[in-house]
Amino acid sequence: MQSSLIGKIEKATRYSQEPDRITFNEFKVTFRGNNSDHTVCYTDKKWLCTCSFFHDRGLCAHTMALEKVLERMLPSEALTNFNATEIPV
Repeated sequence: MQSSLIGKIEKATRYSQEPDRITFNEFKVTFRGNNSDHTVCYTDKKWLCTCSFFHDRGLCAHTMALEKVLERMLPSEALTNFNATEIPV
């Protein structure tokens, strides 16, 4: 293996252990829910989800789960800092 490639592999390993280096600006994923699949997007500094709960409330279990998973890699405006006592009814 070429030494330059070895150096890149070592750097990639180091970067992968430092998720603070990564900031998502936009993305689109398929979230496999209990009842069906949903498309979840983060774009233009806001969340979107195809589930009906999101349509009615502007947040949902799918977007909140992604916030938890990606927390250290999302810009601050993407984090709703949700708390079960603050969720609108």
